[in-house]
Amino acid sequence: MIKTFALLAAAFSLPLFAQDTSLHEWFIDGEGWKVAAEGYTFTDGLCVDQAGNLFFTDVKAGKGIYKIDVETGKTCLAIDGLPGISGLQIGPDGKFYACHNKEGRIIRFGMDGKPEVLLTNVKCNDLVVSTSGNIYFTETPTKRIHLITAKGEHHVADEGNVNKPNGISISPDQRTLAVSDMGGKNVWTWQIKDDGSLSAGAPYMTMEMPLLPDQSGGAKPGERPATLPLYATISGGDGMTTESTGRWFVTTTLGVQVFDQAGRLSGILAKPSPEAKVVSCEFAGKDHDVLFIAAGDKVMSRKLKVKGFFGSK
Repeated sequence: MIKTFALLAAAFSLPLFAQDTSLHEWFIDGEGWKVAAEGYTFTDGLCVDQAGNLFFTDVKAGKGIYKIDVETGKTCLAIDGLPGISGLQIGPDGKFYACHNKEGRIIRFGMDGKPEVLLTNVKCNDLVVSTSGNIYFTETPTKRIHLITAKGEHHVADEGNVNKPNGISISPDQRTLAVSDMGGKNVWTWQIKDDGSLSAGAPYMTMEMPLLPDQSGGAKPGERPATLPLYATISGGDGMTTESTGRWFVTTTLGVQVFDQAGRLSGILAKPSPEAKVVSCEFAGKDHDVLFIAAGDKVMSRKLKVKGFFGSK
């Protein structure tokens, strides 16, 4: 159970900000969702390199790591022979770090695709790598957030607080870790201490929830419902990334929900289509101002007036 002092500690660990601008102020006239890559089965694991190239996986049917070239926009299989990766990021050393979910391990590899195994026997989902080289990853079935330090030491950094920990990201100042709860309504945050350990965990952001399928309350068309609409208790909170000034972008059942630095919902970027399942997001492109999302069999993109920062996840 989270104590009141822990909630207060988490709140005061983050800087106070004035009300954030409207999400609509970030939109560009004529710019909507565009298909960046298609013909896959279940895209996931979006990550970006310093140049702005986007990398992703096809978890269910892919062969390895795919790349969308920042200059040409063309897609290719960049690294072959590593199927079943669900979480991916390029670390400060320029190497890929991955949740090799299919094999139950955390691995590191270069463009040659030869994996170095960092940890085994884990049901890993998603990960983030700090600029100091610490690896944080979620293990959804066990309700755990893990830490592998830059020295290779493994610790369970948090356990039991998040119902279904899924997406994970880090603040630009590297002092706050955030994790989305796929089985609840909150995005949790922790203070990152100097040794990489976590403290003051609290449900800092509240995701908007979808309406349940039957919203009528038994009323006929044109009649006022007898009861108020019911809301689901599961947000579907999934992949995350962080914008350069500290805003959090979280993929959910409703679309990409955006929270300001104070944890307030700024707005929701609607999904490309109602049936799309959006599970991962990342800023890429030459200026890191194009938001990419993994949406089922496609990767979609949308140019915005805000930018991600390299290394955010």
